[in-house]
Amino acid sequence: MTPDLLTARLVRKQCLSTSAQCFHLDFVLDGREDFVFTPGQFVSVVAQDAGAKQQMRAYSIASAPRGNRFALCLNRVEDGFFSNRLADMQPGDTMRIQKPLGYFTLREPLTDSILIATGTGIAPMRGFVQWLFPSDGPDRSAGHGIWLIYGTRHATELYYRDEFEAAAARHANFHYLPTLSRAAAEWSGLRGYVQEHVVRVLAERGAGLQQPAPAPEQATPAAGGSFDIQAYVCGLSPMINAVRERLKELGWNRKQIITERYD
Repeated sequence: MTPDLLTARLVRKQCLSTSAQCFHLDFVLDGREDFVFTPGQFVSVVAQDAGAKQQMRAYSIASAPRGNRFALCLNRVEDGFFSNRLADMQPGDTMRIQKPLGYFTLREPLTDSILIATGTGIAPMRGFVQWLFPSDGPDRSAGHGIWLIYGTRHATELYYRDEFEAAAARHANFHYLPTLSRAAAEWSGLRGYVQEHVVRVLAERGAGLQQPAPAPEQATPAAGGSFDIQAYVCGLSPMINAVRERLKELGWNRKQIITERYD
């Protein structure tokens, strides 16, 4: 049985990167007052292909709940049916979606958290940050340290950079750490891959707590499986595997590492 489908209308389209052909799309659900989902979940877009066969593709929601609106972030893909179909949409066009699903959500109770993403894996992280640190509402972070390590190749592919920098300027406990793997000479920020900077974050966190930098045995969760920090990782499998291995080397429990793969 096909689940009930909703109709979403595009109201704004923005090219985030010309070189990467990445687009931000804002949608509204006409006739509804709200669109209920948990930050980090995805919607499945449904359409018929040239052979009249129904196809479906999941996209992480790139926003926190806000009335009857939601956003997507996606790249145009060579010969990609859905990505190119969505990238070609213009304001006023509509698409059919299933209700939001997914378990890549912030765990409760909230702990200090490291958000790790590459490419369009930044989409659910934007939802997390908007929900934790809304620009027009109360801070929901409860003072927990939140680090966003975002990796891409070039500075032109740092999607939502202005938003994250503004959130970091407003909230001392939110730390935005973009890193480039193919940085130009004038880039003064972090370089390399995201997994290379996880240990640095843990060391700085330990210093901030007036504790020594975490050694592997110190990073092991306490008896009973409790722990005070978690990692949320979103992107392609090679990156997720590399981050997972680095954290396992530090003695992290698998339950501390929540992942969402895009391949």
